[in-house]
Amino acid sequence: MTTTQDLTERNAAFASKGFVSGLTINPRGNMMVIGCVDPRVDPGHVLGLDNGEAAIIRNVGGRIIPATLRTLAMLSKVGQANADTHVPGIWNLVILHHTDCGMTDLAPYPDLLAEYFEIPTQQLPAKSVTDPISSVRADVEVIMESLHGSDFLVSGLVYDVDTGLVETVVPPTPLRNE
Repeated sequence: MTTTQDLTERNAAFASKGFVSGLTINPRGNMMVIGCVDPRVDPGHVLGLDNGEAAIIRNVGGRIIPATLRTLAMLSKVGQANADTHVPGIWNLVILHHTDCGMTDLAPYPDLLAEYFEIPTQQLPAKSVTDPISSVRADVEVIMESLHGSDFLVSGLVYDVDTGLVETVVPPTPLRNE
C-alpha cells in the first residue's frame, strides 16, 4: 500500500527537483485533455505533458457526460477571470479513451449507465461503452454539438494499455460555427 509518508517523501523530491514556480492557472499549451480515472492511463504521463501545459479532466471512462460539459463551462469562466494569463490562439481539446476500460464492465448495468450519461436506457447503444474507438467518436460528436463557435480543435485518441501507444481516431477537427 502506498502510504501518506510515501507521498510526502515523493513530494519533497518533486519540490526539490521537478517543481516549476510561476505556472499560471491557464495552461500554457492551450490544451485540455479529458480522460479516464483508470490508474494505468494518467493523461499527463501517457501524453508526455509537463506540469502547467494542459488542463486535465478525468472521470469514469473519460466520457463526455453532462457533468463534463458543466465542468468545461466552469473552467471557461475561470479562464476568463484570469484573462491576463491566457495564451492567445486556438485550444486543443483531446478526448482520450483506452482499451480494456472498466467502463466495459458496466455494460450489464444499463440503469447505472443511463444515470451516468443522464439519458434513457434506450439511448445507451449510441454511447458504445464496450468499444473505445466508437466511444471516442461518439464523445467527439457530443463536443462538436455542444461547444459551437468556440476556438477549439477537437481530437479523439485511444490509448492501448498493452502497447503504451495512442491511436488518433479523430484528427484535430475545428468546432462548427453554428
